[in-house]
Amino acid sequence: MNYFEENSTNSLDQTWAFINCEVADHVMTLTLNRPAKKNALHPQMVNEIAFALSHAHHNKDIRAILLKAEGDVFCSGADLKAFMGVSEEFESTIPSTTKQVLMGEIFQEVHKPIICQLHANIMAGGLFFLTGSHFVIADQKATLGLPEVKRGLFPFQVLAALVNKISKSNAINWCISGDTITAQKALEWGLLTEVVESKDLKTATEKIIEKIKGNSPNAIRLGLEAYERITKSEGEHQYLMEMLQKTIMSKDAQEGINAFKEKRNPVWTGE
Repeated sequence: MNYFEENSTNSLDQTWAFINCEVADHVMTLTLNRPAKKNALHPQMVNEIAFALSHAHHNKDIRAILLKAEGDVFCSGADLKAFMGVSEEFESTIPSTTKQVLMGEIFQEVHKPIICQLHANIMAGGLFFLTGSHFVIADQKATLGLPEVKRGLFPFQVLAALVNKISKSNAINWCISGDTITAQKALEWGLLTEVVESKDLKTATEKIIEKIKGNSPNAIRLGLEAYERITKSEGEHQYLMEMLQKTIMSKDAQEGINAFKEKRNPVWTGE
């Protein structure tokens, strides 16, 4: 885990800048709370998520984790400005960590069932919330997009996470095409567990949680620990993060990002 047990087992009564976190009836509910920025992933938001997940990992009373989001977009991916050092002021009591937090790994290390309640559209790095969950209950109106190649970037880490969930051909074709797909298509691919009408989303989610709580927490924890062991590739996401940083500095990436801001078609040079 990114946070040691002594750092994360204290009360969750913290000052959270980008998420809300609460525990009730053996369930931790982690809610993305940056709706004005479409819940774009800020570095401190990632730290807060890692801290909350570490708390869940070390707390035997927590038997499941529910991922939710405020606003009309579940998550729009990484906040590139923030990751490049341009960020607004914020107040958070969650400490930084000496170990780099990699979204492709933090969900695997929890060893608790994770349920994502996908109420709205999600894209780019936001897909980590789906690939990191064991159950994803989605609103039938939600869409899922991987637009990175349209900006001169590539979803390196997302690709690595996707190939553990869907076929390799669907994963790489999606990353190359940059398409947006429907919830129904994602269900057919195996990325989602269930697709329901908006009015049934909460009930369907609660049904999954109650089923989990009726089973042995210890057996599930040990099973997920074994699952991490047989599926995790050491160093994979560190390498992919470095590839992303290399791509961000390319001329194509700068052109793609600028074209998106200026609402025009990019002019690629292949550099």
